[in-house]
Amino acid sequence: MSRRPPNQKLTTDFSVLHFGKVPEFDRKTWDFRVEGLVENPVRLAYDEFLSLEITTVISDFHCVTGWSRFDNKWEGVRFNEIAKLVKPKSNAMFATIEADGGVYNKYASS
Repeated sequence: MSRRPPNQKLTTDFSVLHFGKVPEFDRKTWDFRVEGLVENPVRLAYDEFLSLEITTVISDFHCVTGWSRFDNKWEGVRFNEIAKLVKPKSNAMFATIEADGGVYNKYASS
């Protein structure tokens, strides 16, 4: 079985697509907040966020526009680590992710 889905073209590049202007990064003012239906709301400065457990995963990426790139290295803090920290309440059903420029995406919990 091929790692590349049918009709996908293999690439070694990684297109960077961004909606709107790329925001300026300021380490002093950057923060990460979780609030709402959680037992432990948090607000972390950049260095505090970097002190959370970082996970590295290698995986393939298949874009809906028709290209695939193999063996991508992804690093970051898993959602489960954030959930352990903030302890979502039993009636929490969704997470809304907001970034510079407004709401980025919404995920329903399972």
